[in-house]
Amino acid sequence: MIAGVCTATGQVAKCHGNVNAVLTIDRAIVDAILAHARRDHPDEACGVVAGPIDSDVPTRHIPMDNAARSMTFYEFDSMEHLRVWREMDDLDEEPVVIYHSHTATEAYPSRTDVSFAGEPNAHYLLVSTREPDSEEIRSFRIVDGVVTEEEVNIVDATVKA
Repeated sequence: MIAGVCTATGQVAKCHGNVNAVLTIDRAIVDAILAHARRDHPDEACGVVAGPIDSDVPTRHIPMDNAARSMTFYEFDSMEHLRVWREMDDLDEEPVVIYHSHTATEAYPSRTDVSFAGEPNAHYLLVSTREPDSEEIRSFRIVDGVVTEEEVNIVDATVKA
């Protein structure tokens, strides 16, 4: 499937290709991302959730080190980045979600986040840890510098219907 693009018109996001306007993600993965963000606070936390190629299904949480060790910026360690992307390639996976935390601001992509967004098919999940007792989780598509917010649908994959 070819890469897709989302465009926002009013409150409705229209997507083409394999890009959905909704991120559906397992509660256990969200909990692991939140725990990682809280653990690394006051520095930004970052990582990836991999899934089968062209599935848009995040299945494997991969917390990564913030090489910048910064409260306002994240950067994957170059060697870890290479190792993780090779591992995903070997497992026929791709980065379905790329996540990081904001420690003092809302969960919205900064100009720097937008300029570094290089995976057009990925969901960019942001978590704000500015409030210690509440969750702020938002997801975005970032394609060619255009930020489009999308719905986050958190499911409990361990419950069978």
